[in-house]
Amino acid sequence: MKVAALIVAGGRGVRAAQGDPRPKQYCLLGGQSMLTRAIGAFAGHPRIDTTLVVINPDDSALYDAASSPLAGRLLPPVAGGARRQDSVRAGLEALEPERPDAVLIHDAARPFADSDLIARVIAGLDGHAGALPCLPVADTLKRAEAGRITGTIAREDLWRAQTPQGFKFESILAAHRAAAQDSTLHFTDDAAVAEWFGLDVALVEGSEHNRKLTTAEDLIIANELLRARGAVRVASGYDVHALGPGDAVMLCGVRIPHSKRLVGHSDADVGLHALTDALLGTIADGDIGTHFPPSDDRWRGVASEIFLKEAAARIKARSGEIVHVDVTLLCEAPRIGPYRDAMRSRIAEILGLDVSQVSIKATTNEGLGFVGRGEGIAAMATATVRLP
Repeated sequence: MKVAALIVAGGRGVRAAQGDPRPKQYCLLGGQSMLTRAIGAFAGHPRIDTTLVVINPDDSALYDAASSPLAGRLLPPVAGGARRQDSVRAGLEALEPERPDAVLIHDAARPFADSDLIARVIAGLDGHAGALPCLPVADTLKRAEAGRITGTIAREDLWRAQTPQGFKFESILAAHRAAAQDSTLHFTDDAAVAEWFGLDVALVEGSEHNRKLTTAEDLIIANELLRARGAVRVASGYDVHALGPGDAVMLCGVRIPHSKRLVGHSDADVGLHALTDALLGTIADGDIGTHFPPSDDRWRGVASEIFLKEAAARIKARSGEIVHVDVTLLCEAPRIGPYRDAMRSRIAEILGLDVSQVSIKATTNEGLGFVGRGEGIAAMATATVRLP
């Protein structure tokens, strides 16, 4: 069975945007737009053969940005209509040349549809013209008039409808075309169109994760859930530089007066170098030498904060969040204690963190080895990053 996915993203609702002028389906969730997440659930599913999105033509630039990670798997977008049912019909008409056997119609405001849910809806079409994912109503329902409770509604046979809603393609296209002949008909979902047209719609199990995001509070809750469900990665870094003639050392972005200086291709800040490697390690993206080779004269004498900012940018590009960083400096001199707070503040500033997320420690080598003999300074770093 050839299955198409139709994602409806033509709405102009901004209730969830918290001052963001973009429609809610383009608001960010864990670094990705709501629509990107909705598209990904279908375009990457093994049972979905083709995916099409219905958009507002004024949102073309926003759509291009949201769909770019999956552009090769999508049909060109289609302009929606004034009402949701008009947009769905436009999408179905655009899908007709693809000759799908079935179609799953999904709202972009539900970005957390999972693979199992999609599979259940497709399976529900076996022997039925439609399949509707639902969850039982758990709350007590009340009827009210003029601000006063007038009755209690029995909830035993009541269900909360979700999307994607699956249908045999020719049947739901015929239903939408018939509904379009009467301008007084208004439907809130496609199952209602199917019911009106007399199609048999099966009930399948929905998903509590597949929540619809409508308000600003919904977005806040969704972001918190993503953070809680994200993968936490921890990586370490190590660096060492020799000491040579000079009058100051750079450590963790702070210049400290000293009788020597650290020798290196850049400013030889071992603390920031070790931390850069730790951050790159959380996303398995090589090390500082991979991105800033000492053979490249562009990096001669530069401030090491450039390296640290690049590592942070690479994490952000993968929708990651730096949770905590920790640096341990190993040296006999200079004394680190008087500069610890300045170092924490500088690293926090470079990475855009609160200073409470930055730890700096120092220890000597008890006179042992090259550090103990005052020949160099070493640093170890650990970074904790949360990824979607």
